[in-house]
Amino acid sequence: MKLRTAALAAFIAAPAAYAQSSVAIFGIVDAGVGKISADGNGSVTRVLSGAFNATRLGFRGQEDLGGGMWAGFHVETGFLTDSGVGQATNTNNQASGGSPAPGGGQGMTFNRKSTVSLGGGWGELRLGRDYVPSYINLSAFDVFNNVGSGGALNMTEAAGLGTGQAPVAATRASNTISYFTPSFSGFTGHVMYALGENSSNSGATSDDGRYAGGRIAYTEGKLVAGAGYGRTQYASGDYHQSNTGVSYDFAVVKLSFLVGREELKSPANTRQTHWSVGAIVPAGHGEIRAQYVRVNVAGTSNDADSVALGYAYPFSKRTLAYATWARVDNKGTGTSFNNGRAVTTPGGASTGYEFGVRHTF
Repeated sequence: MKLRTAALAAFIAAPAAYAQSSVAIFGIVDAGVGKISADGNGSVTRVLSGAFNATRLGFRGQEDLGGGMWAGFHVETGFLTDSGVGQATNTNNQASGGSPAPGGGQGMTFNRKSTVSLGGGWGELRLGRDYVPSYINLSAFDVFNNVGSGGALNMTEAAGLGTGQAPVAATRASNTISYFTPSFSGFTGHVMYALGENSSNSGATSDDGRYAGGRIAYTEGKLVAGAGYGRTQYASGDYHQSNTGVSYDFAVVKLSFLVGREELKSPANTRQTHWSVGAIVPAGHGEIRAQYVRVNVAGTSNDADSVALGYAYPFSKRTLAYATWARVDNKGTGTSFNNGRAVTTPGGASTGYEFGVRHTF
């Protein structure tokens, strides 16, 4: 009888023990139709993927280890809604580690994020592929989520720095070790170190792909601010990225401002600075989004600016429709900047628009 009672007690207690762990499946599916025109290079009409939020599928979970400790994981893959093709990843934060070449597609990879964590009251230690801290402000203070024709990412991350070493780790890095602090009166910190995993006897390329950076953020009510810096080492010239942003929600309008700088040492220093201002204005059940971005390329008159305007209408908490229009203007004789289609006329412009549907789950 005692054995039966003990077995029954264990059976009843088991769900409570399992309740200490959780696993979730989540994602976004975003598709639309759009057209992009570029001076000297015609135009293209296409079915788009991720023009409001990047399409993705993810799995995440967390387990309570007791004593205030927990363990967790997060794996997330990006894919193109219009074709179903998986997006590329990178194994070593260098051009040689592309899988496949940047911009290409393949089967499913957990290119967006692939991490395991240990955390507690002391903060979080995280290992794997993740966003670099110097990128996070670019997304957090962009009212177009850094995607589509209106995304400020079209203008940043060394777009105007020439043909030197591509900043592979400008957005995400593989082989990372990160630490996140707990919140101290609204302040949080994040530091990261990433390995290129080259042999110590590989000469000038031994440090290629190594990233080091950090970010400090502050949140208080409707105010959010952050400052980040990162450096990726390459034999052909290190890539430096720094930025500071702030946003405040006034209820009638949410304003965002960002200023940043990118520098590429390949072989001589080239750098660009940029700033942007954006607004989200409630309009009935939906919202209007607007943004202006200005880029100055050091040592030339080939600067650029962009203006974007959009509208989003939520049908529910999970589904919304959107429309965006944007234009990028190159200055001087520049052709480096565009919003999705290369400009071939010196000082030319590119114009794009899209409308679509985003669904989350």
